[in-house]
Amino acid sequence: MRNDVPDREAVGTLLRHVLETLDGEVASVYAERGLDDYRPRFSPPLRVLVAGGPLPIRDLAHRIGVTHSAASQTVAQMARAGLVELTPGADARQRVVHLSARARELLPIVEAEWAATTAAMRELDGELPAPLADVLHAVLAAVARRPLRQRIADAGLPPPPS
Repeated sequence: MRNDVPDREAVGTLLRHVLETLDGEVASVYAERGLDDYRPRFSPPLRVLVAGGPLPIRDLAHRIGVTHSAASQTVAQMARAGLVELTPGADARQRVVHLSARARELLPIVEAEWAATTAAMRELDGELPAPLADVLHAVLAAVARRPLRQRIADAGLPPPPS
């Protein structure tokens, strides 16, 4: 094993390392095309907005499967990059996300990257014991059935002091 790869038992660190590696590679694809301020995490919200039109941040978060906080942070980054604009929603707390003209100009390259990355991931999946997305969905299903904290307690960790 290489020295810069986390220990097998440090699963959280290993997951972050895999995500950073994959995201870094996709980010380099954009950087090579002069889009240094475009992040891979922008593509899911951008694609949802293309398909569904302007949405409140809460609805956008739900559609891409992240927390409201995570979606809000991503939207703020996208706004700084000139990819989205925010308008007031139905109440003072709600903000509606709209694609900007710049985002619409970038759609051809974003869609091409998405398709190429999907094909590349299928190729990578062929080298793995099981497709990566299948394994990740299986992990989520397993911890939904029985949370990791319960598994830790059952493994013998003493309960916290009361």
